[in-house]
Amino acid sequence: MIEDMEELLASEAERKELHALVDHIAASDLAAARKILRALADPVWQSILNAPFDDEPETEEERTEAEAARNEKSSGTSHEEVLREFDA
Repeated sequence: MIEDMEELLASEAERKELHALVDHIAASDLAAARKILRALADPVWQSILNAPFDDEPETEEERTEAEAARNEKSSGTSHEEVLREFDA
């Protein structure tokens, strides 16, 4: 029980320090800080950030399929088409 209280107090002190640090972030860096903090607060991003690196070698079949997809000209919508559609 006492350990829980100590942990809570330490956590509260760390949060206060973080709030103070945020108050001193330059306006030009706020967008980057927001992205970082949101990623740290998002459990999905936490899973992604903590996921092990995929070190399984790419197979020849995967390599061939990826290359074919990159070379495919007819898939998707070009940037120019999107701009035309939205009169941009």
